[in-house]
Amino acid sequence: MQMLVIAEHDNKGLNPATRTAVAAGREIIAASGGGELQVVVAGADCLAVAQAAAGLEGVSGVIQLDGPALAQGLAEDLVDALLAQVRARDVRAVVFPATTNGKNWAPRLAALLDVAAISDVIRVVDAKTFERPIYAGNVIATVESSDPILVITARTTAFTPVADSGTAVSIITISAAAPTERAAFVGQALSKSDRPELASAKVVVSGGRALGSAEKYRELLEPLADRLGAALGASRAAVDAGYAPNDFQVGQTGKVVAPQLYIAIGMSGAIQHLAGMKDSKVIVAINKDPDAPIFQVADYGLVADLFEAVPALTAKL
Repeated sequence: MQMLVIAEHDNKGLNPATRTAVAAGREIIAASGGGELQVVVAGADCLAVAQAAAGLEGVSGVIQLDGPALAQGLAEDLVDALLAQVRARDVRAVVFPATTNGKNWAPRLAALLDVAAISDVIRVVDAKTFERPIYAGNVIATVESSDPILVITARTTAFTPVADSGTAVSIITISAAAPTERAAFVGQALSKSDRPELASAKVVVSGGRALGSAEKYRELLEPLADRLGAALGASRAAVDAGYAPNDFQVGQTGKVVAPQLYIAIGMSGAIQHLAGMKDSKVIVAINKDPDAPIFQVADYGLVADLFEAVPALTAKL
């Protein structure tokens, strides 16, 4: 089997999500009886990323698609470049990490190939059969593909990231075509923080609507997160209320996380939120309602007023 794994990156460094996508790809290749796994690094002046991908365990080669048209990862340009590689190399499977970008690119590629995209894969059953969550993770669907080419996104929390191999495979550099002009990059506003990135953080401190205001969110959660070296998260209700920015949202319509420690403060435990964090290794919940659903998934629960408990916890650290 010839497989392409599409790297997630910022033209400077490799996103950890790529390692989990490679891990998923290796499982598919093993289930199919063997083959080659090549990582595609599409961007502009992204040689450093390609070199990092070349050192990943299980990678047979790296294809660097380089050019100004791919600098921002616009689907209209990037997927056209991928499509050419899929057709030229007789590729049987394309794996994307189930990130915001991956979920943008995969359906477009699948449509152009006239195949069905299989999203959010959490387990490889065999070379053509996969498991994926539906209904906010309450049901696991088993999906078998009959398409000649697989296009899947792999959930980043479901596969163990591959390590560095200690050696580097070859890198093929291909110049990207000129922009299609179907879409143009206008600008972006990025939030900057010294804290870990939410999706890959080992510790997450997350707050819900019970915090009452954006001021209380910052006043109570930021000191605790700083003490623990944690990323900050929030429920959809807290984000909708303006307590935290949208990129802090954890849940079915936000980010899916699986840290070593997840601290849920003032959260009821709605199904939408649980879908994004229930795979965390240790879950700690603080809520004054003893019947809150969050306690059903928590490893440790504290029934207390968060406005008293959180400062006390922070002071003890």
